[in-house]
Amino acid sequence: MLYLHDVWVNWFEGEENGYNVCPFHEWRKEDAIELLDQVPLLKVNKLLYHFIENDMSDLPKDLLNEVYQKAYLRKNHERIQLDYAFVVTDGAGILTVDTMGYTIPIRKSRLIPRQEQLVYEMIENEEEANFEWELAHKEKEHHILSPLPDQMFGLTRKERQLKQLLFMALDQLQSSKNTAEIRYWYTEWAPEKYAQIQEMNFDEAWNALYEETKVGWTEKHMQLCENIIRGQAFFEKLWEMENGSSKVN
Repeated sequence: MLYLHDVWVNWFEGEENGYNVCPFHEWRKEDAIELLDQVPLLKVNKLLYHFIENDMSDLPKDLLNEVYQKAYLRKNHERIQLDYAFVVTDGAGILTVDTMGYTIPIRKSRLIPRQEQLVYEMIENEEEANFEWELAHKEKEHHILSPLPDQMFGLTRKERQLKQLLFMALDQLQSSKNTAEIRYWYTEWAPEKYAQIQEMNFDEAWNALYEETKVGWTEKHMQLCENIIRGQAFFEKLWEMENGSSKVN
């Protein structure tokens, strides 16, 4: 069993998509960084690594048995034993996982670059561990609240968070089925299509707006997001968290 020591982690909790587990250069000073005194290191095949990184399903039982109580968190000079925590790699990606005592990867973190390099050196001549597990036959379902990786590729942490906020607002609009409202917001997005939009029913307008906004992230997206969430306290709070003191006017 390989082990890493003095591992800095920045836990992202409940993230089923790896793109939301931020790399070191996107960590923020207000993030709660923890120090793992010791953590086991596993090399697995690409399928299993992708499953752990991009899902919130049960981990292989023999993997959990392999790492059981072998990791320690250092906190206030105390050494706290963790039931199921480990670093996993397929030789390309690297992820730290803590199940918080459960059987699913509840908390995930990237490593700092120096420790990533150490992992690559340590596993260079290691064989992949063989764990018995069954890959779900059906493809993982992506939807407006769990966007495809392609829709988030190339965006910064702030842009990803704001895009997901916009999608949350659009999802809420979809449940309202208010034709006049969706026509208004689609016209805000694409004023040149005003006449065409006025002929659309709710589903046509909503689907068109979603299809157009799911590509990339621009100043135009920012403006629509800021306007569409105005007056909704929960959404405004999320906006302020990503924009500092920039409140929705």
